[in-house]
Amino acid sequence: MKLRIGATIFAVAIGAGASLAWAKLPPPPPMDDKAKAAAEEKKAKDAAAAEQAKQDQVTAEEKAVRNYQDNMKKTGKPVPRPTPIAPPAAAAAAAPAAGAQPAPASNTAKVDDKVKQEAAQAAQTGKK
Repeated sequence: MKLRIGATIFAVAIGAGASLAWAKLPPPPPMDDKAKAAAEEKKAKDAAAAEQAKQDQVTAEEKAVRNYQDNMKKTGKPVPRPTPIAPPAAAAAAAPAAGAQPAPASNTAKVDDKVKQEAAQAAQTGKK
């Protein structure tokens, strides 16, 4: 009997809690000029922080690649060539406007050029 009463009270409490959780909240009040300016400032700060994070990520990736390649050279192992990755379809479809500057070379092309230069230097050093 006590178990049945306890279970009933528990079920009622769960039902009341669920109904409160699903209650519709009122919409937020409209923003005034000061709040709009603060939101724009926050948006600009977030965009700058995202750009800085992206630059930090690129720098860290390049540092890791250089470290890996240097370690491979120290051990005398051949440095593997990077696998080229095709650009997304949306980026490939968007053609640059006439007179626009071309996009900078990808890191893969830079690494390929560097590997070719090092191989040429190694070949010249080996011949002498």
